[in-house]
Amino acid sequence: MAYTRSYNKAEQKLVERDKEMVPTILVRAMFVLCVCVLIIVSYARLTDRPLEAMPPSEVEVPAVQERMIRIFGQMDGSARVLDMDGNVIADLGPTEGGFVAGIYRVLERERGAVGLHASEPIRLVRFSDGRIGLRDDVTDFRAELFGFGASNEAVFARLLEE
Repeated sequence: MAYTRSYNKAEQKLVERDKEMVPTILVRAMFVLCVCVLIIVSYARLTDRPLEAMPPSEVEVPAVQERMIRIFGQMDGSARVLDMDGNVIADLGPTEGGFVAGIYRVLERERGAVGLHASEPIRLVRFSDGRIGLRDDVTDFRAELFGFGASNEAVFARLLEE
């Protein structure tokens, strides 16, 4: 006696809907894509391909201007930036200091991992190609500020000029 399942109309609609939700061809295509990515990454690692998406190093593009600063950020977005003598370079309110306060939180995380306080000095550097970046020699933290938008980079450019 063969067992056959008979679906009522509601069950049949659910079975058909489930078949339509994620087409089999799409699942197979995603699997092929994952395998291709795995092959490409494995090839790159095995052949020691250089990291081409990295900006040039300070050896390739020298710094033309540099300033040591201390950043203090608040959770409300306000931030205060001091020079090495403790003079206030910028006192930014919540509406204008959000990005600087965000950098402070990143420094808290990076420096906290090695037992330093986030307000230790960090180098603010303008390179000969016009880029502006932050460099922390203790943690090897690097931030290329052009990647965060022109207005955010302009905040740090003003800090270099004040």
